Amino acid sequence: MADLLAHVHATGLLPAGRPVVVLLSGGRDSVCLLDVSVRLAGAEAVSALHVDYGLRAQAAGDAAHCRALCERLGVALDVHVALRPEDAGNLQAWARDVRLGTGAKLATARGALLATGHTASDQAETVLYRLAASPGRRALLGMAARDGLLVRPLLAFTREQTTAHCKARNLEWREDASNEDPKYARNRARAELVPALRRLHPAAEANVVRTAELLRDEAAVLDEVVQTALAGRDQIAVDHLAALPPALGRLVLRRLAEDAAGRLCARAPGRLAQILALGDGALDLGDGARAVVAGGVLRMQPTPPGRAAPAAPPVPAE
Repeated sequence: MADLLAHVHATGLLPAGRPVVVLLSGGRDSVCLLDVSVRLAGAEAVSALHVDYGLRAQAAGDAAHCRALCERLGVALDVHVALRPEDAGNLQAWARDVRLGTGAKLATARGALLATGHTASDQAETVLYRLAASPGRRALLGMAARDGLLVRPLLAFTREQTTAHCKARNLEWREDASNEDPKYARNRARAELVPALRRLHPAAEANVVRTAELLRDEAAVLDEVVQTALAGRDQIAVDHLAALPPALGRLVLRRLAEDAAGRLCARAPGRLAQILALGDGALDLGDGARAVVAGGVLRMQPTPPGRAAPAAPPVPAE
């Protein structure tokens, strides 16, 4: 417990007196995070947000548990009730967007950080799931400890360690049965893939997390290389693009496409050969980005409404 507190303190992610909004589900990781936040930042600086999605019979009990915990720790609590629209699509993605969106609004209004209880266990599952579902370097980067106002102070610790912290501090938590439901891909990764890797090597989970850390550091170097290739411009001569090593050319395409579309564009790098052979013209890349070549210069634009890109070949690993 002391090691966990000392490590989080050393990261500077929860500075004393800095306002922070903690996303509090009532599970062991978020309960651990709330306690750590109070001990490092001070109770007066900490507030919590609990989102009631109205999807589980235990929802009222979860909210009541969070209220009791916040009262015990001297923390203000906001409870947000969310009703899922019929066209919301993927349930877990909708719930995540509601949780982070509501939390971001509260944090911005309060000049606060927004803290989530993601752990090393979550990091390993995220990397493995993304690697299976999306080829390319980005799949291996995982989650950052800091992303703007969003901080993940527990990213270096496993669920076993957050459990030990809660037990040592005599803090109770709630179990969410939906986390065991095999119909969700992330749950299958947790229940099947991670245990299988541990059987191959006891340090498998830690090695996945460490790999993500190293690649994230290296990604910062690659970003600088891309910036140098573009020389600060939002366009590139096709001849210049063709002269770049293919891996760098794909990275340049991704950067230009994502800057134009304002979102991740996983399919853009796989269209390098088509863009180099395009001549003057336009090519929809998918994910909201369109490549436009005129006078030998490539620019990216948002895809016009109603246009969809044809299926692209798999994106090569970078």
